[in-house]
Amino acid sequence: MITLNLNPKTLSPSPFIRKIFANPKKPSISHQFSCFKPPIHCKSDKITERGILFDTGDTFFRHESATGRDLGVLSAALYKQSKGQLRVLDAMCGCGIRSLRYLIESKADFVLANDANEGHRRVILENLAQVERFQGENKRWVLTHCEANRVLTDCYLHRDYFDYIDIDSFGSDSSFFLRAAMCSLKLDGLVYVTSTDGYSSGGHRPFHSLAAYGAYVRPMPYANELGLRILIGGAVREASVLGYRVTPLFSYYSYHGPVFRVLLQINRGKLPDNRDYGFICYCRYCGHSQAVSWGELGQIRCPCSEKNDAPSLVVSGPLWTGPLHSADYIREMLNLAEQWGWVGNDAGTDLEKLLKRMLEESDPRLPFGYIKLDEVASRAQTNTPSIKTIMNRLQKEGYAVSRSHIANNAIKTNCSMAGCIRIAKELHGC
Repeated sequence: MITLNLNPKTLSPSPFIRKIFANPKKPSISHQFSCFKPPIHCKSDKITERGILFDTGDTFFRHESATGRDLGVLSAALYKQSKGQLRVLDAMCGCGIRSLRYLIESKADFVLANDANEGHRRVILENLAQVERFQGENKRWVLTHCEANRVLTDCYLHRDYFDYIDIDSFGSDSSFFLRAAMCSLKLDGLVYVTSTDGYSSGGHRPFHSLAAYGAYVRPMPYANELGLRILIGGAVREASVLGYRVTPLFSYYSYHGPVFRVLLQINRGKLPDNRDYGFICYCRYCGHSQAVSWGELGQIRCPCSEKNDAPSLVVSGPLWTGPLHSADYIREMLNLAEQWGWVGNDAGTDLEKLLKRMLEESDPRLPFGYIKLDEVASRAQTNTPSIKTIMNRLQKEGYAVSRSHIANNAIKTNCSMAGCIRIAKELHGC
């Protein structure tokens, strides 16, 4: 049985912060190990993930996050294949399983594993010891115990840049690390960010989301997709300050937590004319949704505006309104997962279903958000239509449509809510 230790110390900076140099060729990093303290005896919990045996000890660990780790390992491996090298910074490594998998499965040349809680040192070291620390004169991995922002900033100050940075933070803390992560990342590098702030995405803490992501979020029926979009939007804002452009390669939501994870590619340049960074409007009266640009603020109207008053309109933003995934990148991930035996032949049904659904969601004709079939049925005053039936009907009428990986009984389509209501009525002979 696994014990989850929610001691706040896990999320707090270590009182023993030391200067670090993440480049394995720099001898000063050996000082980290000369300061090694007597081992702290922790509870032992052996677990296997993708054939790798590791110990969780008293660290915060979730079995359910294995899919997010799979996605990270696949994306890091693709980077290594395309660039020929891979240096990873795991800013909040927990028990070290992500760092270990980057080393073994993604073939990382070097991993800097960091966790602020020094009490986890023994567990992390034992896990990472499955990989030889040295390859010739170069280190394969290093373990530090610093606050994540300190690690990222020190790497930037010493021009020690990484190809891939994983920030598996709690709540909306990732917004606090984004700028430092981008500064310590190589151009064309990848940063894998996290949020577990379901209250903000649900519109229940609009001023908190404004402070964390620069977005004022109101309650909307596709709240969990908003969680991904405000996370990307916050990254777009931070990147623009630095003169960088952000491209989401995939966006993943999981109900446990909840957890929002996004893989971002960082390059020089800015979004032209704030494209894909604006506002989302939802009408509570008719259910219609629309994207609103900065220039349209103050002129927002709903197609049903002649029948109701403006207070029925709810606006959230600014946030990311563009695609959540790159179709080409998802195909590469799916192909690699198949080569590794992770999908196909019932090897990884959940991962395969997720990647294929993300690929469907990547259709450029599909707008933001999703439509819940229960809401369609409620507005149409009919029974809820089966998802397969309404999708077939929408496709016959020439609409783009896919299922959503975020909500099981929902669809993404370029058909309006009014059109879906009409189809639901016709399907029930109304």
